[in-house]
Amino acid sequence: MLRLIVTGASGLLGNWIIALAKTDYLITPTDIVDLQHSNFAKADITDANVVRALFHELKPDVVIHTASETNVDRCETEKERAWKINAVGTRNVAEACQVSGAMLVCISTDYVFGGEKSFYTEEDVPNPIDFYGLTKLEGEKQAMVHCKKCAVLRASVLYGRHPTKQDFVTWIINKLNKGQEISVVDDHFNTPTLAENLARMALEVGSRGLQGIYHTSGCERISRYDFARKIAEVFRLDASLINPVKMGELKDWIAKRPRDSSLNTQKAQGKLRIKPLNINEGLRKLKEEMKA
Repeated sequence: MLRLIVTGASGLLGNWIIALAKTDYLITPTDIVDLQHSNFAKADITDANVVRALFHELKPDVVIHTASETNVDRCETEKERAWKINAVGTRNVAEACQVSGAMLVCISTDYVFGGEKSFYTEEDVPNPIDFYGLTKLEGEKQAMVHCKKCAVLRASVLYGRHPTKQDFVTWIINKLNKGQEISVVDDHFNTPTLAENLARMALEVGSRGLQGIYHTSGCERISRYDFARKIAEVFRLDASLINPVKMGELKDWIAKRPRDSSLNTQKAQGKLRIKPLNINEGLRKLKEEMKA
């Protein structure tokens, strides 16, 4: 049985990876917060000595690195902290993987791109316009430089079922369920990603030892506003409560966001057995998960 370490295990993606991998892997979830899991190991990825010692002890075959500071505005206001987690922390994990001989699957983001075009491919040159994207791009570089057996998976607008945490989709559902009006930008485009789908792709990449960069988001480009209306449609909620606004009108955004960071997933569709889902497939799967 392969030995798997999942960093950032308390998060949405980490939670799904653990759930899906439990029958095929000997899993050690790691995080800076305590988790109720028999093999849990508390670990701060920004401490190289801690990471190195843990990997030396566990001798993982595969490491899926999901630990990250993903709050875009917090990255902008707490730059030293963001760099330490997303860049230095990723280097620490990559170096430990290289020493232990583990395959590293590093999760990244569409925000490494500047938003000047649609459907970015893996060959397009990154050009982040916010500090979050800059730290994640540096994390990608650190991963690939310091670990020979490495894959970088970029995702976009991650959503899914989680016991405590809220994302864009669950925020929409909760607000509309309460009959509350919301404003959503109609000039901000992405390729939303179901966490369960990304978790399956990450596990496949790790088990097959695939290397390089892959865009493993959802396969359908959509504006946040149209996505919100699609959520309302699938979950039978009142779409008239959703009001369109422009990105420039949002005063509570501190960091810049790329206008269009949609990802082209053709490479992943061609290489992987698990395929990126479209909007309807992802939302209907989420609806089934939430019923279960």
